Amino acid sequence: MNKKLMQYILILICIPAILFLGGRTFHDKQYAFWSLVIVIISCIPFFLNFEKNNRNTHKLVIIAVMIAMSVAGRFIFAMLPGFKPVTAIVVITAMYFGSEAGFMTGALSAVISNFYFGQGPWTPFQMFTWGLIGLLAGLFAGKLKSSRWILSAYGIFAGVAFSLIMDGWSVLWYQNGFNLLMYLAAIGTAIPYTVIYAVSNVIFLLWLEKPIGKKLSRVKLKYGL
Repeated sequence: MNKKLMQYILILICIPAILFLGGRTFHDKQYAFWSLVIVIISCIPFFLNFEKNNRNTHKLVIIAVMIAMSVAGRFIFAMLPGFKPVTAIVVITAMYFGSEAGFMTGALSAVISNFYFGQGPWTPFQMFTWGLIGLLAGLFAGKLKSSRWILSAYGIFAGVAFSLIMDGWSVLWYQNGFNLLMYLAAIGTAIPYTVIYAVSNVIFLLWLEKPIGKKLSRVKLKYGL
């Protein structure tokens, strides 16, 4: 099977299936197991392309640094709900190192930072959502690099998408199943937070993309990544 096809099957089919199955058992406190499964699956697409040489080792180290920056940024802005640089760093990673790196950065940023913010049944959904945002950013990296307007628009999209998916988790958690009316109510209630997510994404992307992007470009050139 083509490696790319396998990667997308793992990310876009296997992980949502795990979330669905896990959603039936979250009330039994089994979310830690499902989080671990998603961590493993999130790393597989990257390691499918991994070869044991210095270039890939350097790439892995850089992605680890980006994950650390994302986690640290979430800590630093902990007092400002919804106003975090996580999405921006995930998107920037994907723009310069591809969809697989973006997904892994998003997923691992969620699970690692939640050791401080609190693990729970929301963790697997956060992992998938931030990972998916990274995956899409990698696919449209050329467009995102070409225009700060497009980059800003993606930041808004990412904020809305994050809120919509997490609202879906809220309904599944309270209803132990999906209820459309409750989902619409959750979306309406979350509008102020959705606006904050979207605005913060734009601010951090416009602030961080150029300086971090320059450094990542230099590193890629230096090590032939």
